[in-house]
Amino acid sequence: MTQSYYDPEEIPAPAAWLGYAGLIPFVALATAAWVVSGAGRLWLDNALLTYGAVILSFMGAVHWGLAIRERDTVDGRQLVASVIPPLVAWFAAFAPASINYPVLIVAFALLCLFDGRMARAGKAPAWYPKLRTPLTAVVVLSLISAQLAGIVR
Repeated sequence: MTQSYYDPEEIPAPAAWLGYAGLIPFVALATAAWVVSGAGRLWLDNALLTYGAVILSFMGAVHWGLAIRERDTVDGRQLVASVIPPLVAWFAAFAPASINYPVLIVAFALLCLFDGRMARAGKAPAWYPKLRTPLTAVVVLSLISAQLAGIVR
């Protein structure tokens, strides 16, 4: 009989695959921002900002799920933190063009820091920041790139 080994620091393969696959729209739309102009550029910005808002909301919801998994030890900070990203995402979706990208950029970065803090406190899986940090870096760089493309072009 073989003993199964589980390393709590190891990122589960499905989470890694799905997480990295979720970067495809960020990278593709940010890249396209450098070549698309006119009405196509408006559509592209809307698509990228909407996708960013949806993903930011989803990432916030992770903390709702983590907070309620332990019935007797629900962490109010995690619950509050879970509803802030959707509110920020909603604001960014309707914010003036001069601030919508920066709002999402800051929100993704701050949520990533919070994710790490919750993992260190034992309120999120130990592997979670190891996945979130590189994903967040690509998301933030994609959003910065798309905004710069709009300024430069």
